[in-house]
Amino acid sequence: MSRKYLGKNINQTKIEKNSFILDPIIRQREQSKYKDLHQSKYGIDIWNAYEFSYLDNRKFPHLIILEIIIPSKSLITIESKSMKIYLNSFFNKEFSSLNKVIKKIKDDLSNICEISVKVKVKKSFAKKPISISLIDNKNRITRPNKVYKFEAFRSLCPVTNQPDWAVIYVRSSCAMNISWLNKYFLSFRNIGEFHELCIDKIFSKIINQYEPDKLCVYGRFLRRGGIDINPMRANSKDFMFFNYREDAQ
Repeated sequence: MSRKYLGKNINQTKIEKNSFILDPIIRQREQSKYKDLHQSKYGIDIWNAYEFSYLDNRKFPHLIILEIIIPSKSLITIESKSMKIYLNSFFNKEFSSLNKVIKKIKDDLSNICEISVKVKVKKSFAKKPISISLIDNKNRITRPNKVYKFEAFRSLCPVTNQPDWAVIYVRSSCAMNISWLNKYFLSFRNIGEFHELCIDKIFSKIINQYEPDKLCVYGRFLRRGGIDINPMRANSKDFMFFNYREDAQ
C-alpha cells in the first residue's frame, strides 16, 4: 500500500474525518518452521499514547494516556505517523463522555485493522520484571525460565532511516547461548525494519535455533511523537509480560 500521509502535508478537511487519516499497513510476516510454536498464537502490539486530549461538552480539555492493543494476528496494522495525526485530531472535538471517545477510537481502529482492537485509559503501569542483563553477563548460557534483557537495542525506521531504540526482554523455557543472543541483537543496528517485524524476527530466530516449549520476546521501544509501540510475541500465555514502562519511555 502507498503511504497517504507520511512525509506529506495534510489537508485540514481530511483531518476532520478522523478515521480517514489512518493509514493501513499490510503486516510482513517472519515465519517459523515450527508451525505449532508460531508467534501469532499470543502476539500483541501495545501502543501507549501519552498526549491524547479531547473536549467535554463544556468545551473543557482533558489530557489522558491511552493504551491501544492490536493483535499481531491481524493482517493489517496502522502506520505510526498516521496514528499520531489521528489521535491528535481529537484535541478540539467535543464528546459528551469519555466512553464515547474510547468507543470512537476502538471502532475506527478495529475497522481499519479488520480485527477487534482494545482501547482503554491507562491510569498506571505495571512494575518492570526482575531481569538479568545480557550485555553485562559473563555466563555462557541463560538460565531457563528467567527473564533476560538486551539494553540499547537499535534498529532503523524503514521509512525515515532514523534510529529506533528499545530494551528487548526474552523469557525462554530452555537455555540459550548468551554470545549468540547478543550477536543477533546487534545485527539489527543498521537494519531498516518496523518495530513489529523486529520482534517477529527475533521470536522466530530463537524458535528455529532452540525450539523452546515456552518463549516470549517483548520489545519496549522508546516513544516518538508521544507514542511508544511495544510488540510482544509468545507461544505460551503464562510467559507473557505486562504493560510497564522503561525509564526512558
